[in-house]
Amino acid sequence: MHLQNPICVERKLGDTEASYFLPSRESGVNDMYLHLGFTTQSRTVERDRIAHVWAILRLRHPLLASSVEMHDYHDIRFVSKAYPSPEGALQDANDNLEYRNGTKDELLDSYLNGPRTLSAKRLSCLILSHDEHRLNTSDSEDWKNYDLLICTTHYVGDGMALHQFANDFFTILSSKKENDELHELLKEEWRLRYGGQFSAICLPISLEERLPPGPAGKFYQATSRVDFMNSQDKVVGGHSFPKRSGNERKTIVPTVAFDEERTKKMLKLCKSHNVSISSAIFAICNIAWARTRNDKPHLPIMMYSALNLRPYLSPDEQNDSYWFIAISYFNIVLPGFFPSTDVAKIFWHRARSAKEQSTKIAKHRMVISRSREMAKERGDRARQWAKEDDDTARGVAKASPPLTAAVTSSAVEKPPSTALIGLSLLGNLDGMYKHAAFPQIKLHTLTTGSRQRSGAMLLFGYTFVGKLWVSLGYDENGFDKDVVDRFWANVLTSMEELLL
Repeated sequence: MHLQNPICVERKLGDTEASYFLPSRESGVNDMYLHLGFTTQSRTVERDRIAHVWAILRLRHPLLASSVEMHDYHDIRFVSKAYPSPEGALQDANDNLEYRNGTKDELLDSYLNGPRTLSAKRLSCLILSHDEHRLNTSDSEDWKNYDLLICTTHYVGDGMALHQFANDFFTILSSKKENDELHELLKEEWRLRYGGQFSAICLPISLEERLPPGPAGKFYQATSRVDFMNSQDKVVGGHSFPKRSGNERKTIVPTVAFDEERTKKMLKLCKSHNVSISSAIFAICNIAWARTRNDKPHLPIMMYSALNLRPYLSPDEQNDSYWFIAISYFNIVLPGFFPSTDVAKIFWHRARSAKEQSTKIAKHRMVISRSREMAKERGDRARQWAKEDDDTARGVAKASPPLTAAVTSSAVEKPPSTALIGLSLLGNLDGMYKHAAFPQIKLHTLTTGSRQRSGAMLLFGYTFVGKLWVSLGYDENGFDKDVVDRFWANVLTSMEELLL
C-alpha cells in the first residue's frame, strides 16, 4: 500500500517546548546529545542495519521525524507528514544518519562548537564514528570501538527520553534479526501507523496538556500564581563564577569516571548516611566553591537542577511515545560559609539538607500548579526575549513591550536570585540500560549534554556500567579560567576526601 496524498498532522508547541524552541533558532542553544562509546562486531553497525533500526524508532516516536513551523510567537507548530511507504521512512532515516571517522573528542567538539547539526526542519539525527587509529579493547579482532551520537532538539524531549531511546535502539540493533527481518518489522510498523483509517497518526501531547488539571475558576488560578511567586521569592543565592565577555563560545566537557570498586564504596557510604549520591554532589559543589572563592560567606549558595515531571503526568491516550519534554526546575540553597573543622560532619549535614529540600519540592502539594506556572512564565519570557532579539536584528532600536500581563510578574521584574551552577543528576543509568538485552554490544562510555549559550555551565553526575561519572560542561572562553580550574579540582579532591 502507498499513500497517494500523504496526510499531515500538526499541533502547537506548549509553553515549555516554546521556551526551548525560541532560543534555539539562531545557533542551536540547548540542542541535546547523548554520546555512547561501545564495542561490537562490524556487521552490527552496517549502515543498512542501523538505518532500519533508526527508521523503526522514528515511526514509533513521531516527534523525532517532525519539523517545526513558526507563524508567530504564540503559534509555533510541530508538523508531521506521513511517509508514503516503508521505503520512504527508510530513506528519511538514511538522510538523518551520518557515518564518520574520528575520535570521541572530535565528534563532541564538532557538535558543540561547530555549525549547528540540527534545525527546525531536522529535529534529530544519528552520527556513528569509528576511530581507525584507536586500539581495540577486545581480544577479538572483529570487535571494534565505535562512538554513537544521538542528537535531538531539547523541545522534542529530555534526558529520560534520550536514555530510554538508546536502550531500545541497542536492543533492536543487537537482536538476532537479519536485515530482511528488520525490513519486515519496518513494514509492520509503517502499517500500524499509516494503514487502515490512519488512526495511529497523532503527535504526543505537550507537558502542559499532560499535567493533571486543578480546580476550575479564577480563585484557584490566583492562589496558584501567588504560591508560585512566593516560592520563587524564597530562593536566594549570592554566588557566581566570574565571567569574561567578548570571546567566541567554546564548550568543553572534562569528564572523570571512578572505577567500580571506588564507586561501590561511595554509594555504600552515602547509603549509611541516608542520602543519595545526587544529594552528596550538591554538598560537594557547595564545599568546592567555598574552598575556591569564599569572598561572600554571609550569602547562601544556590544551585539549580531539573525536576522530572513524568511521575506526575496523566497518560496520553492516543500516543504512547516517551519522546516529549517533561521537566521543570528547582533550586537547592546551602550556606556560603564553610568551617575548617568538622568538615565531614558539616558535609553530611548539608547533603541531608539537599535531600530534604529536594524531597520537599517533589512532594509538595502544589508541585503541579507550580510546574504549570513556571512553564507559563518561561514561555512568556522566551517569547518576549525572542521578539526583542528579532527587533534588534531588524534594526528596531526600541525594546518591545511585554507580550502578556504574566510577563510583568514580580519573578521577572525583580532580578532572579543568582545561581552558582546547574546540576544534572541522572541517578543510576544502569537501571535504564538493560545491558543483558544487547549482548552483541558492550557499552563502556557515556557522555551527555547540549549546545550551550555563551557563559553557560552545567555539572553532570550519574552511575553507568558500575562507575560513577562526573563531568563539567562549560564555555571555557566565558569564565575566569583559573577560578573554574580550581573549582573543578576542588570538586574532585573533595569527592576523594569525603566520599572515599
